[in-house]
Amino acid sequence: MKFDTPAAQNPIDRLAVIGKPHDRFEAKLKTTGKATYAYEYHEAVQNVAYGYILGASISKGRIESIDTRLAEDAPGVLAVITYRNAGPLGVGEFYVQRMLASPDVDHYHQPVAIVVAETFEQARSAASLIQVNYKQAVGKFDLASQLESAPVAKRMPFGGPTETHVGDFEQAFRKAEVKVDETYMVPDQAHAMMEPHATIAAWEGNKLTCWTSIQQMNWGTRDLGRILRIPRESVRLISSFVGGGFGGKGTVQSDLVLASVAARIVQRPVKVALQRPIMFNSTIHRPKTIQRIRLGATRDGKLTAVGHESWSGNLAGGRTEPTTLSTRALYAGANRMTRVRLATLDLAEGNAMRAPGEAPGLMALEVAMDEMAEKLDMDPVELRILNDTQVDPEDPSRPFSTRPFVECLRAGAELFGWSARKQQPAQVRDGDWLIGCGMASAIRGAPIAKASARVRLNRLGLITVETDMTDIGTGSYTIVQQTAAEMMGVPLEQVVVRLGDSSFPETPGSGGQQGAPSVTAGVYAACMKLRAAVAERLGISDTEAQFVSGEVRLGNRSISLGRAAAGGDLVVEDSMEFGDLAKRFSIQTFGAHFAEVAVNAFTGEVRVRRMLAACAAGRILNPKTARSQVIGGMVMGVGAALMEEMAVDRRYGFFVNHDLAGYEVPVHADIPHLEVLFIDEVDPMISPVKAKGIGELGLTGVAPAVANAIYNATGVRVRQYPITLDKYLDRLPDIA
Repeated sequence: MKFDTPAAQNPIDRLAVIGKPHDRFEAKLKTTGKATYAYEYHEAVQNVAYGYILGASISKGRIESIDTRLAEDAPGVLAVITYRNAGPLGVGEFYVQRMLASPDVDHYHQPVAIVVAETFEQARSAASLIQVNYKQAVGKFDLASQLESAPVAKRMPFGGPTETHVGDFEQAFRKAEVKVDETYMVPDQAHAMMEPHATIAAWEGNKLTCWTSIQQMNWGTRDLGRILRIPRESVRLISSFVGGGFGGKGTVQSDLVLASVAARIVQRPVKVALQRPIMFNSTIHRPKTIQRIRLGATRDGKLTAVGHESWSGNLAGGRTEPTTLSTRALYAGANRMTRVRLATLDLAEGNAMRAPGEAPGLMALEVAMDEMAEKLDMDPVELRILNDTQVDPEDPSRPFSTRPFVECLRAGAELFGWSARKQQPAQVRDGDWLIGCGMASAIRGAPIAKASARVRLNRLGLITVETDMTDIGTGSYTIVQQTAAEMMGVPLEQVVVRLGDSSFPETPGSGGQQGAPSVTAGVYAACMKLRAAVAERLGISDTEAQFVSGEVRLGNRSISLGRAAAGGDLVVEDSMEFGDLAKRFSIQTFGAHFAEVAVNAFTGEVRVRRMLAACAAGRILNPKTARSQVIGGMVMGVGAALMEEMAVDRRYGFFVNHDLAGYEVPVHADIPHLEVLFIDEVDPMISPVKAKGIGELGLTGVAPAVANAIYNATGVRVRQYPITLDKYLDRLPDIA
């Protein structure tokens, strides 16, 4: 099916199932411990051996020698695999990291060996016996030292142009009546998902099956095929449940590659889980950014100049962090400039982490907007409303498909009680606590991509849906179930959903906020085809038939849906492909975040007291699971604002706090009640389902809202995240 004209009224709009707060399809499995994750396929694979990865102890250099004899002679050891016996390994398409030092070492904890043994404990013990001698080289580990020399990044398939110009920014900024020119820093951040990277790999002849934790099946088969140098058709990935990913499991990591290599060498299945400390320096992360924001405005608050320059670092050939994405689309302003520079660093690869680009970009832009509002003596919400635009700021001929941004700002402000906020900072106290409120805008692109599904109807009227879409805790099973139930007119309990198998029809998977709109569009297409097949079997018109309550109705006739499959199951497969609407319209999601914080006047301790997110993301498929995604993003935003930072040892080139003891993330005690408001919206330009993704919108804008609240509480502006005591304690207001 091709979607190339705006969506009209269709079966989804019945809204008998879609749009309702249904419980998760897989809830019972998860709450009873029966949901099977990658490391737990005990019955599917027999005679499993265990792999343990040894990471490099230098950050840049070369393996001079590696002695594996003691490890090979250790009890239970089946093989020790290094570059000498692993065979040639390529590089994937999306990540540039090499999964095995061979013999050059690109970054700290890059795998140098994997030990395979009968038990995990034997493999771990033997790994400690490997003796590696390195020749260390001088590496680059400090982004700040390369601000002058870093070139403008090359354009990549994702992230948009790395340099843009509209009008004459420099002249407009020079002439602006009111200016902001500040630099902001967002540190390296880790995904720190609950489930570690894990894989069980098994070969049968030249066919490879991997039970693994991955977000995007189509990228996984492509990249693993490229790395192992085998046809992607020879690879099958199974990932029924993923315990969090945030982009860190977007495609192939070292657990998947080295488990596959090891299984081929020892000729039996091999199980590998990355130990938590190695994940921080060995897998991808959100790279540090240094961002300069320049805003120019008239005295009445109209932006006349919008400039955003950003620096990030990566391995040679790696991607930039596209921090300017949000700046290019969020506010009006006739004169604009964005520029992204990329330095070469010898740290682990920087790549996609939840809302890549927008999340760190707004951490700078939305604080700068708060600073502009202060200089104008203007309410921050009103400043944003004043600079709203209904057309792409870079291309006025291209309107937004829908843009209820102002509605988010106004409805959020009213529900939060924003009007009670004191505009002058450091004015409100509650005992020993300084109280402040802050807000920030949110924006995140609404991508969508070709997606396919297979739908089966049996004689009992049971619908089974199969697609390679993954569920990373976001509720994919549930929205697929809802879509099929709505389209076929059956109760939810009559729909069975099977996901996370690369042998199923292809989708773009879970990533980039495109999973939900894409997979539901694919299911829509397959169900439309099944409706036609049912009507043909029953000898009626599919355009006039109604599918309701497990029946097919035409006029006064009512026929059981299952009757169409009386002579055998009806099985159809179809895809949703997309035309040029996304080029003709700017399709985005929008939001506004509000936060109230308390800062202890004596100790500087920060407590977030309440938060609200007002979100517009097209049709909300399931308010219950959507709210869950948004509050998860809000929690992550609190972490980014107040605590998350991978600290770089600039002498030896590694992330020092590479575990969950040293890398702090929010816990329950850090998070108050979080409120979510969904703005009523459908977007006919994105798909027949009229829904957009929402998972990353819940994050973008949260950290600067907290930062702005801290300023409102204390009068102290901090431009380096995370906002920790050392950056403001000595500047707190005097205690009366």
